[in-house]
Amino acid sequence: MTLEDLAPCKADTYGMEPAGQALEELLLEAQKQGAATLGVYEAAKLLNVDPDSVLLCVLAADEEDEADLALQIHFTLIQAFCCENEIAVLRLGGVQRLAELLGDTNAPDEPRDLHCVLLSGGRGATHLLQPPLHRLTAFCAESRGRDQWVPFISLPQR
Repeated sequence: MTLEDLAPCKADTYGMEPAGQALEELLLEAQKQGAATLGVYEAAKLLNVDPDSVLLCVLAADEEDEADLALQIHFTLIQAFCCENEIAVLRLGGVQRLAELLGDTNAPDEPRDLHCVLLSGGRGATHLLQPPLHRLTAFCAESRGRDQWVPFISLPQR
């Protein structure tokens, strides 16, 4: 059992509905600017090579993913690395909504791994990501103040 299991709370509980909207804005802009790294293994590679460029880590899972032990181990390792390197981490419910947002263009027989998304400031994208990034990092800091080290949010439905 983890601390998140003992004290679960969603962003909506504390009036943080804008966190989901900020994340959506941030994901779209980062993808446009080529500042989004998608996939658990790709994220691990970037974290190993250039952790200082990573601004935010988003770990996405659906209810059926909770039983995937390998994925949960990857999440735990990525969370620990991000905490050690002072990278904000969010848990996101709804991989399907994330796929809709990011435009899942892969063939149906080759699903894209969207369980981990890293947003980085490389290639001059940092200034374009500032407003929503500031809202999300403030939300993460506020969540840590409530002893919720990895806050859980959802993207707004369309």
